[in-house]
Amino acid sequence: MDLAPGPAPLLVLSTPLAALTGVGPRRVAELARVGIRTVDDLLLRFPLRYEDRSRLAPLAQLEAGHTATVAGTIASCGLRPTRRPGFTIFEAVIRDQSGQARALWFNQRFLRDVFRRGQHVVLYGKVESTPWGTQLTNPQYEILAEAGEIEARDGEPTRSAHHGRIVPIYERIGALTSRIQRDLVHQALDRLAEPIDDPLPDRVAEGMALPARGDALRQTHFPGDGTDLETLNRFRTPAQVRLIFEEFFLFQLGLAVRRRERQGEAKPHVIQVDARVREAARAMLPFALTAGQRAALAEIVEDLQRPEPMHRLLQGDVGAGKTVVAALAAVVAMENDLQVAFMVPTELLAEQHARTLTRLLEPTRFPVLLVTGSLTAAERRSRRTAVASGEAALVVGTHALLEEPVTFRRLGFVVIDEQHRFGVLQRARLREKGTLPDVLVMTATPIPRTLALTVYGDLDVSMMRDRPPGRQRVKTTVRPEARRDAVHAFVRQELERGRQAYIVYPLVEESEKIDVRAATAMADTLQQDVFPEYRVGLVHGRLPADQKRDVMTAFINGDVDVLVSTTVVEVGVDVPNATVMVVEHAERFGLSQLHQLRGRVGRGAAASHCILLYQSPLSDEARARLKGIAASDDGFVIAEKDLELRGPGDVVGTRQSGLPTLRVGDLVRDRDLLLRAQATARAWAGTLADLPAARRFVDEAWQRRFGLVGIG
Repeated sequence: MDLAPGPAPLLVLSTPLAALTGVGPRRVAELARVGIRTVDDLLLRFPLRYEDRSRLAPLAQLEAGHTATVAGTIASCGLRPTRRPGFTIFEAVIRDQSGQARALWFNQRFLRDVFRRGQHVVLYGKVESTPWGTQLTNPQYEILAEAGEIEARDGEPTRSAHHGRIVPIYERIGALTSRIQRDLVHQALDRLAEPIDDPLPDRVAEGMALPARGDALRQTHFPGDGTDLETLNRFRTPAQVRLIFEEFFLFQLGLAVRRRERQGEAKPHVIQVDARVREAARAMLPFALTAGQRAALAEIVEDLQRPEPMHRLLQGDVGAGKTVVAALAAVVAMENDLQVAFMVPTELLAEQHARTLTRLLEPTRFPVLLVTGSLTAAERRSRRTAVASGEAALVVGTHALLEEPVTFRRLGFVVIDEQHRFGVLQRARLREKGTLPDVLVMTATPIPRTLALTVYGDLDVSMMRDRPPGRQRVKTTVRPEARRDAVHAFVRQELERGRQAYIVYPLVEESEKIDVRAATAMADTLQQDVFPEYRVGLVHGRLPADQKRDVMTAFINGDVDVLVSTTVVEVGVDVPNATVMVVEHAERFGLSQLHQLRGRVGRGAAASHCILLYQSPLSDEARARLKGIAASDDGFVIAEKDLELRGPGDVVGTRQSGLPTLRVGDLVRDRDLLLRAQATARAWAGTLADLPAARRFVDEAWQRRFGLVGIG
């Protein structure tokens, strides 16, 4: 009787990874931690880079200044003593048939538990020439199972998943090395059943000369002989482009379907703009709007008059005058007997907006009501009654607006300011307080175009790039911390003129691990030793809400001269008398965050200054950030640079901000493909009946795949 094992069963893309040989419960858990649960997840995780192991460099022929992949046997290895305390060098000597070379790793003591004499390894790194011979410094490494993997036959290396070809290099996942992952991917591709569902329309693939999906998966992980290594590492082979474009197309297709479905919705209310409405709007404006404000307002009012609900994003740089535009749109809604909800992330900002809107709406007949969590029980009850009866026309509030007891009589227009501070579920809950209300979300953090297409892809976008009349440009200078005394002297000059100043720190309290001046310690030093004759206040995120509000109110009223703060002042605080912003350890902040902090000054008629103090030595990226912020005050230019330097996750922030989970697409590297995918998806959105695989994906897997509940 033949007891030999039969062929392994075929897999489909939805097969759980436990079906792969060698994937037990521990590996299933490790892979799941990074979102890899199925064969599809595994195959749609791109390699970090590729190495051409069909051309291993002989050790005797290494050339200094070049990057090389070498293979050999460890002849000796161990930690090498140094005179510098705490500084370690791990050294390994490797040999092949042609000769030997050294490999050095700095401050990686753990390698003594990784390498041992006699192991067969592949190293990849920069070659240097030293008095002691050829050397690879801090090379990446892979330990081989056996020497036979790299032995040559008839002058050519043996061929496997790991050698004798271009091989993919994957980012390590826990205990799963690149080699282990390569084995799993190779096995999955070998067992993958054909045909594979293809959601990309044939005409699109043919028009872009893209390979079939199965071929693209194979060629992406195990490229054919002769594939150009540079093109692979730029992720621009036809196979890679196919998978990147497909991901963008499917995401944009889901957004396009949402837009089309919304266009079929009908609001229960009708908004009209007649002479009475125009007169009410004119009455509240003693000044002329900028061209950007006029254009944005025209787009919003046109949306308000449509039968389907508005879903629009209003982007404006710091101080561009978005609140005025929102107030004018609110008047249009309120003149049509609708209530307006205006939600902001903090009580301080809510109070500031309530004051601003009360002043703007004074010539109209509409009262402004403030709803926050710090109200007394009696105040809550009376204000809830006013909202429910419709007596309150415009309601400004924080998360308190989302509380179940707050009900509106006829909520028709929702404005969400600094929307990135709210999660998608919170935004949805506010919309549900009305029946298909018009929604305007606003941000003073300009968003790069490619990022806006993903985070806000189903919203219409209005942009305001001009500066309101009277708003001053802020002079930005970058100084080393050795110049701190001179910076404090400059701040003193401004205080003597009756101005106010911010001094911002990245941490609240001193940390033993991070050498950063902390806000709490420095507030005391500044008050006692630097500005003893002035009033120094301290505000940070850990202060109780009432104390934070008291300090900020004192600064706004001029009762505090120097406000020492963490980044809680980043958003919304409006103090026209503040003319200096000093940011300590500016190298630790992102570009867009620095721009937001800078926007706290320059809000009055006086000349204003932003001084960025940094601690040496600077990394190349930190130097580029500080150079970028000093060179431009255009938030949209800065946002693009920030995306380029830091990537989308850091620019947008946490998952609740709505950033989709893209597995193969990169918003910086692949922006051209994203723009093409958006146009293609919108063109095909009305013909989903002809695309069964794409329709099935949008219906069943779109939200799960991209990690989103709702957008906008």
